[in-house]
Amino acid sequence: MPLPRPSYLLIDLLKIVAAQCIVWHHLAAYGPLSDAAAQAAPELMGWLYEDARMAVQIFLVVAGYLAARSLGQGSLQSQGLLATLGQRYQRLVLPFLAALLITMLCSAWVRPYLDRDLVPDTPSLGQWLAHASLLHSLLAVESLSAGAWYVAIDFQLYALLAALVWLSRGHYRVSAALTAALAAASLAWFNLDADFDIWAVYFFGAYGLGALAWWARPQAHNSRYAQFLYLGTLLVGMGSLMLAFRERVALAMLVSSILVVFGSSQLPLPSRVSAVVQQLGNRSYALFLLHFPVLLLANALWAELGLHDGSGALVCLGAAWAVSLWASFVFFTQVEQRLGQWLTGPRAVAAASGKL
Repeated sequence: MPLPRPSYLLIDLLKIVAAQCIVWHHLAAYGPLSDAAAQAAPELMGWLYEDARMAVQIFLVVAGYLAARSLGQGSLQSQGLLATLGQRYQRLVLPFLAALLITMLCSAWVRPYLDRDLVPDTPSLGQWLAHASLLHSLLAVESLSAGAWYVAIDFQLYALLAALVWLSRGHYRVSAALTAALAAASLAWFNLDADFDIWAVYFFGAYGLGALAWWARPQAHNSRYAQFLYLGTLLVGMGSLMLAFRERVALAMLVSSILVVFGSSQLPLPSRVSAVVQQLGNRSYALFLLHFPVLLLANALWAELGLHDGSGALVCLGAAWAVSLWASFVFFTQVEQRLGQWLTGPRAVAAASGKL
């Protein structure tokens, strides 16, 4: 049974927190602005650089939760696996390529002012094709934007979960069991080997926990069966943490547990606050795609002005963050939303916002 829209406020809140953490992680990681700001607030910038990136785990769990929801609505079995993956690919890649084009234009503008290690080179046709096919990580092609690897991993993960659901031929118990088995294998084995970090199996522990969290909701059909599988997967994860503790895995387990318990709950927020939360949540993918070119422009301005004050750098980083939010609103309404309407009609616009 589909949930009423207010039930997604928790999902939106999680996406908002994760998106802001990733943006600030990149602001703290790249360029002369981050170096200057670290002088004024070393502990804050150190935490943003080292720990804020773990918010990717929130994205992974939420993405698995939303993917299980969408794949369980019957469209996969009716239209087939390839058509389903084609739709997902288009919804991910077309905005991604549009954002890459913006990034390349900004890169060309700021290249004279910034170090070459920060600014992507003018892409070759091979680089564009590698990114358009989401094979850039697998082919060891230099990334054209910060966070581009995640777009490829998100599609891999969705394709893997869709294949499991498709192979089960709509049998809910089989789908959940296959997902739990692969998630347990990821937590206990694949995630321990960094050589797998360009493949979906490395991240499927978090993604699979998110999918199981959807099936294990108290309101879900046969939720007791899914809850049993979910708890079994959690136990495997806890056991793997005893062998090799990973904060990112612990965070993924915590977030999935929150979704099991509260994912379908109505949040008691005022209507105006709820509307803002929904808007920010819907624009999280746009923010994820657009903040890097803004970061380049902010660093180029800082370098050209020859500034060095740490406090001023913090102010500039705050301004870059605010501009990134504004740019994400424009990109969502003028690019992402229009592409969603063009691809599958107005009804798909809301669905398109569930990519991250």
